[in-house]
Amino acid sequence: MVRPFVLLAMAPVIAAAQVPKVGDINVYGLRHQTADKLLKAASIESGAPLPPSKGDVEDKLETVPGVVAARLEAVCCDGDRAILFVGIEERGGAHFETRPAPTGIAVLPDDVLKDYREYLSVVQRAAQRGAAEDYSMGEPRMSDAAARTFEERFATFVAENLDQVREVLRNSSDAEQRAVAAGTIGFAAKKDQVINDLQYALQDPDESVRGNAVRSLKAIAVLAQKRPELGLRVSPTWFVAMLNSLVLSDRQQAAEALVILTDKSNPGALDLMRERALPALIEMARWKTLRYALPSFLLVGRIAGISDTELHAQWQKGDRETAIRLASAPAPKTRK
Repeated sequence: MVRPFVLLAMAPVIAAAQVPKVGDINVYGLRHQTADKLLKAASIESGAPLPPSKGDVEDKLETVPGVVAARLEAVCCDGDRAILFVGIEERGGAHFETRPAPTGIAVLPDDVLKDYREYLSVVQRAAQRGAAEDYSMGEPRMSDAAARTFEERFATFVAENLDQVREVLRNSSDAEQRAVAAGTIGFAAKKDQVINDLQYALQDPDESVRGNAVRSLKAIAVLAQKRPELGLRVSPTWFVAMLNSLVLSDRQQAAEALVILTDKSNPGALDLMRERALPALIEMARWKTLRYALPSFLLVGRIAGISDTELHAQWQKGDRETAIRLASAPAPKTRK
């Protein structure tokens, strides 16, 4: 299985003449508020210049009664326009809880951190050239020779220093150290030895740590389906919780992971999503930007019991509401 590696970045704001305009606006976290009311309060509209200050927009959104937190993210680009994601958390609404930051002193060697920073640059350049990630071996391997060189180094280091990497991931006070540990521990030869560590990292207070942990777990989930005799099990619990996060990457990566976990029959995961995250999934399935809406649409359709063949047919026709309507119906007493 080969999946594209997508990099999200804030659109650069260099000078007024270079500021991109706003394209699609996707809002999430709504339960009582309306998108129109929030966008008006934040002075955001499609076709207008990208807001110069992320913080100012978030402050405006947080003055709306009932809004306790807000987050603005811009993704570059759809043509000459930036895609905006506006996330809010309402008072009494769903909340994704992370654990307190650890305070330990464990660290990785300087050369591992240096290699990982260089690796990120290599991956970014490779992705821009169209390189993809291959999860088939249970590791997020890039189809790029330079990236593979670094990945082999990480695999060797983890094989010889697994306890150290685990200690950093769980207890280091340095978020970058934990992020590198989450990004490398998935290269351990015995995946069953690191699944619990990676699932622990899904509640890390730093979004980069969570993102790297999801990336590693997605690869392990692919291997678990490809080779069931290995007995690998990736739990859906924290992925489902992340669907209610204020952070866009949490939601999007969790949805992608859950698509993998439900590629084959997984009624437990589907029931958990229906119970704890269906409003979030429906909201995301309706996003204007199709490539971001698709994973959540697939999950909504699977919750509704629709075959993937029919879901793809509905998607091609632009019909998202049929799956949403069926998923919103009362849950059946038994699931086939």
